[in-house]
Amino acid sequence: MMGYLGYFNAVKSKDVINSPYNQRQDLMADRVIRGKILDKDGEILAETVTDEDGNEIRNYPYGEMFAHVVGYSVHGKSGLESQNNFDLLTSNSFFLEKISNEFKGEKNEGDNVVTTLDADLQEAAYDALGDNKGAVVVMEASTGKILSMVSKPAFDPNTVEEDWAEINQDTNGILVNRATQGAYAPGSTFKIVTTLEYMRENPNYDSYQYDCEGKITHNDLTIHCFNKIVHGHETLRSAIANSCNAAFANIGLGLDKKQYRKTAEELLFNSKLPRVLPYRESDFEVTENTSDGEIMMTAMGQGKTQVSPYHMALITAAVANNGTLMKPYLVSEIKNNTGTQIKKYMPEEYKELMTAKEAAQLKDYMTSVVEEGTATQLKSSSYTAAGKTGTAEYSSDKSKSHSWFIGFSNVDNPELVISVVIEGADDTGARAVPIAKKVFDTYYSNR
Repeated sequence: MMGYLGYFNAVKSKDVINSPYNQRQDLMADRVIRGKILDKDGEILAETVTDEDGNEIRNYPYGEMFAHVVGYSVHGKSGLESQNNFDLLTSNSFFLEKISNEFKGEKNEGDNVVTTLDADLQEAAYDALGDNKGAVVVMEASTGKILSMVSKPAFDPNTVEEDWAEINQDTNGILVNRATQGAYAPGSTFKIVTTLEYMRENPNYDSYQYDCEGKITHNDLTIHCFNKIVHGHETLRSAIANSCNAAFANIGLGLDKKQYRKTAEELLFNSKLPRVLPYRESDFEVTENTSDGEIMMTAMGQGKTQVSPYHMALITAAVANNGTLMKPYLVSEIKNNTGTQIKKYMPEEYKELMTAKEAAQLKDYMTSVVEEGTATQLKSSSYTAAGKTGTAEYSSDKSKSHSWFIGFSNVDNPELVISVVIEGADDTGARAVPIAKKVFDTYYSNR
């Protein structure tokens, strides 16, 4: 019992206090003015202002742009408003100031939450996504800092109170943070996972050869390459660069299903993810009883596999960071109302998802996608890039698909990692690439 009490006080108590069902929050709000949420450079993302009548109003200067990641603070709470509710309603003001406020019957100012978010990159991602439904996640490979998280369609957190009835009747999932809670077929971005498994099963993987005729037929299933392109002679490198469906369906037929599942789960499928906000776990359903047709589809990123943009960002970050995933985080420090640091969060390793040698080979293959494959739009004189495009069909109507891109910049010393998905982007799998380019261009133009 004593051990659990110690664990509760050290680990669980903050979660309980942050719960929207805990009435202690209301008591804290009676004594403390809710603190600010800031971007990494001090830009205000959320603040409490007082009107002429003395009413406290939560203000979000960027409106929809940070809606899902920053969240709202009425009708329960969401985003960082929920995750860091305890910090925002805790005051570490100078003790004499607190005593003075106590005598005057005035509230103390809550602590400020300084995030890892970059307002410039958030704006670039938000604008580039345009009117599309989808999500963008941007993070640093070497630290795990999340610099941008955009989800569309969005809502205006300034008007959640008055718009609540309408928001709850919305059929587009406007409150869902698609970045962390979205569930999508990964399309050809999953070929990175399939490639890793093939490498593990075949030490001579670099000698892989396949002659692509634009399609592959096995039993009663025929799989076409994108736009029925005949790629001709393919190596493993060129199959990734060209995103050859036939080659990967062929690879899938030769994989050990048990080992394939093991590799997917080492990459955090069917398991918990490092949590920064509420998320949906990803699904990988291959078993020893999976049919040949299903394994062919799975190997090229279709089938029953479901994943979030956030999860694909984590896998990409591990590739970029020599196989090691750094623990992702959204908050860099907590400061009091005068700017004195109360708490500092530092980068830390989360888990090795693959060996450094495996990561280096995948990095090389992903570089070929930009240099000579399906993402040549990312070629730039300002930076190098590596990545993988993807098209994920989600209905029997082949024209309905999601467009994906995962990748990173500055290949020799990776900096930005990005994961993009556009819902219903028609049948052009490169639609997500210009979004990544806009984010990378913004980052390097500001340096």
